[in-house]
Amino acid sequence: MDEEMKKEPHSEVKSEAGVGIGTKIESRHTKRVHNAELYAATRELKINPWSKESLTLHYAMFTAFACACAIGYDGSLMTGVIAIEQFQDTFHTGTTGTSVSIIYSFYTVKGDSGSMIGAPFAAIVSDKFGRLKGMFCGGIVIIIGMIIAATASTTPQFVVGRAVIGVGTAFMSVAAPTYCLEIAFPHWRGLCTGMFNMGWFGGSIPAAAVTFACSQLDSDYSWKIPVIFQALGSVIVILSVLFLPESPRYLMANGREEEAEKFLVKYHGCGRSDSSLVRLEIEEMKEGIRQDGIDKSFCDYRPFLFTHSGRWRTAQVVMMAVFGNFSGNGLGYYNTVIFANLGIASVSEQLAYNILNSAIGAIATAVALCLVDRIPRRKILVTGSFGCAVMLAINSGLSAALESQGSHIQKSYARGALAAYFLFTFVFSLTYTPLQSIVPTEALETTQRAKGWLFTIFSSVDWALSTNLPGRSLWGIWDISISISLWAGMCLNQACGISLGEHLHNRVEAQGRTLEQLEMVYKQPNPVKASLQVDKISVQDDGNIVEDNGSV
Repeated sequence: MDEEMKKEPHSEVKSEAGVGIGTKIESRHTKRVHNAELYAATRELKINPWSKESLTLHYAMFTAFACACAIGYDGSLMTGVIAIEQFQDTFHTGTTGTSVSIIYSFYTVKGDSGSMIGAPFAAIVSDKFGRLKGMFCGGIVIIIGMIIAATASTTPQFVVGRAVIGVGTAFMSVAAPTYCLEIAFPHWRGLCTGMFNMGWFGGSIPAAAVTFACSQLDSDYSWKIPVIFQALGSVIVILSVLFLPESPRYLMANGREEEAEKFLVKYHGCGRSDSSLVRLEIEEMKEGIRQDGIDKSFCDYRPFLFTHSGRWRTAQVVMMAVFGNFSGNGLGYYNTVIFANLGIASVSEQLAYNILNSAIGAIATAVALCLVDRIPRRKILVTGSFGCAVMLAINSGLSAALESQGSHIQKSYARGALAAYFLFTFVFSLTYTPLQSIVPTEALETTQRAKGWLFTIFSSVDWALSTNLPGRSLWGIWDISISISLWAGMCLNQACGISLGEHLHNRVEAQGRTLEQLEMVYKQPNPVKASLQVDKISVQDDGNIVEDNGSV
């Protein structure tokens, strides 16, 4: 985090590193930043948020947001649909058990952000044909899956439809956050990429509302209409990508330097080719992006495992995937069951609480997006993981007490457990929802970015496990309260591990650096230690910036 130091007298300052021209002034104050030149370039930039170019970038971000809406819609869709009487009359799955676990986990294993099957093909399309075409293909596949699921009359057909939807979300999950990261202003990178994951709530809240409204219908349309609406986000994406500019980093990596420079001048330099930010970005892209990178060889994953920087980058992706899903992320699929266990018997009330839970998550994510470019990622993960552990532990203890009470439930226990669950949603959304897309995309360099999402395959494995365990009784050991207890322990372990990261070598800090500058960080013997080093600059009263010698 930037830290202001005490003011000190100063008479004349010389310009250093091309970051500013000093003049005679009475005082200055020093700040600690990760990249002095980037800090100066962004301070110089005067962005008109209502210009045609800015509005185009806003719409590009909205399109990626719509991809996340298509993915997030599923989070509230199935937890509500499973509880609808007409769905049960058709498929006879029950609200928990093996059939429900298969419906949930088959989707995640076949699709989602770290899919076993969808991600490799998604990486190929995104690398060879562009990020926009990757999102377009994802939209088409999701619509096909929706048609299969909405017309299903048997459980196998419904499961196949869910699997196809999962493959489509893999394309969107690879291409959309990558696109966000690569077109964003460097100093807005966390905000723009985090907006992608906030789109999860842009899908989950409408899904919860549509499911709640349709649950009142006395026909199969009570569950078919919510399933059909899952295609809405995909339709928006398919139509929008036809009019948007391609990522400049994708263009640079594929020998289209002139197009990449035109993008940067038009959208990042406010039309000025002499902009300090544009010059910095072009110079770093030309130096850091390889036009013969692994994105040109579709089956070559060796750099991820056989190079020093590649192993570090891969570790960041895998840890974020595992941490995010073993922090209780899979509980959302069982909201109606959790609410029922807390004494909320009415299906309508359960669905209403499901809407409230999604709204709480959306509010927390919005707060996080305002802070994510100001606070180091490591500090967010430490405090957030600890908070998740506390809330899950409280919920687990009160839920276990309720189970021991049988039918004589004490309302105070139920209310306490419900409050703890909502607070968990708030803390998780404040911590992991934005960072689950930010950390992996920042960790991977341009020619590795699409392929690197394959390593969130670990996300599919532990996601499938985390959605499976609460839903079925395995050897009579697992139930929801025990699963919550396990996740509480995982959150506490994550908090301790990240806080000791410089010694355990597990979390690189990316906040405040350009994507290309991170390549130098990952090449250091200890990238964690290197990522924590900062430059000391002097910010003069007239706004000029001077970089002090050395770093602190």
